[in-house]
Amino acid sequence: MNKSLLLLLGSSLLTSPTFAAQYVFKNVHIFNGTQAELSAAKNVYIQDQYISKIEDYSSNGITSGDNLIVIDGQGKTLMPGLIDAHTHLMLAALPQQTLMLADQGFINIVAAKTASDMLQRGYTSVRDLGGPVFGLKMAIDKHITTGPRIWPAGAFISQTGGHGDFRLPNEIITPDSKKTTFSVKTATAAIADSPDEVRQHTREQLALGASQIKLMAGGGVSSFYDPLDVTQYTTQEIKAATEAAENWGTYVTVHAYTPRAINQALDAGVKSIEHGQLADEKTAKRIAKEGVWWSLQPFTSERGSAFKEGSAQRNKQILVEQGTQRVFGLAKKYRAKVAWGTDILFSAERLNEQTKLLTKMTDWYTPFEVLKMATHDNAQLLMLSGERSPYKGKLGVIEQGALADVLIVDGNPLQDIFLLEETKNIQAIMKDGKLYKNTL
Repeated sequence: MNKSLLLLLGSSLLTSPTFAAQYVFKNVHIFNGTQAELSAAKNVYIQDQYISKIEDYSSNGITSGDNLIVIDGQGKTLMPGLIDAHTHLMLAALPQQTLMLADQGFINIVAAKTASDMLQRGYTSVRDLGGPVFGLKMAIDKHITTGPRIWPAGAFISQTGGHGDFRLPNEIITPDSKKTTFSVKTATAAIADSPDEVRQHTREQLALGASQIKLMAGGGVSSFYDPLDVTQYTTQEIKAATEAAENWGTYVTVHAYTPRAINQALDAGVKSIEHGQLADEKTAKRIAKEGVWWSLQPFTSERGSAFKEGSAQRNKQILVEQGTQRVFGLAKKYRAKVAWGTDILFSAERLNEQTKLLTKMTDWYTPFEVLKMATHDNAQLLMLSGERSPYKGKLGVIEQGALADVLIVDGNPLQDIFLLEETKNIQAIMKDGKLYKNTL
């Protein structure tokens, strides 16, 4: 390797995964992503990036060789890598003011650390629903840095004054601010105010490599201008995005909380609803009946708040928190296709507690249901991108032929899911057949 390339890669060489032609995890009990009990002791073989064979465990007959690395699972749990269905890797760890003012190089480096830390918490895949994440994804895929697989949406598409409009008040009245404002120039957001503009920005994100499109269809908590109850975009504007996405074989997901915003998005053909904590029973029933994904987050008062008490943002957040318990009950009642995600923004502290938002789901679901949601079910949502999915193969399960995204956990998470909150209990992490952690 020449000297200039070494300088370019720098310390990434120190964080590169362990490569081998073949691995075997011997003596492991499998949670396969779909069954509520662990298997008897097994040996799991990895060939290149796939699970090539699963056999009953025997203490005889497996020895290391030139092309085989044997890892003794010591009777611990082997399970699929975790999947977070709603992330913002570029925006998660820094305060909003810093993101708007800091040098972009600094923001990129922080995002790389965010992704690396997320992988070390056991998250091998994420659906990123807004932010300039294409470069980070490329760096991970090329092993320049480490992190989960990323299904990117690219820039938020928002109307003027919508949840994705980060312009300052004195910028909104500037004729060319849709193109020159900082959030637009950094490809964090795209402002569109007609079906033609929505269609154009949808096509732009698809051209850049988006695996799905994210539209802001209703009011948000952290945004400056929009009350939580407002409906954003028209049916025709949202339909312009869904038609453009369908032409590329993929789909649109929308940020929406209220019945009106959700139903308008459903009328326009969206395939996933993000949030929806203010949905009524009729809307929840419709989501379930039409087979649309409902990407819910456990937004409860226990998670704390970055907003000052009495502020507009805090008041909106309280309304969402109050709706959370009710809509999880509705989602269960009508058997909606629920995806789990965190939607962590602007807080390194909350980011470090990512898995506590997973275990919080046991307020409504059994540990098995939660783990199935964060593995097998979320993987089904990722596959909704069809040919626009950046990675080919089966995820979220442990079976022959599936991609080798696996964890070894010290203990049985089906009995004690809270052990996943401590990274020391995740003793091996493999993604795409490459070992990123092994403390066994």
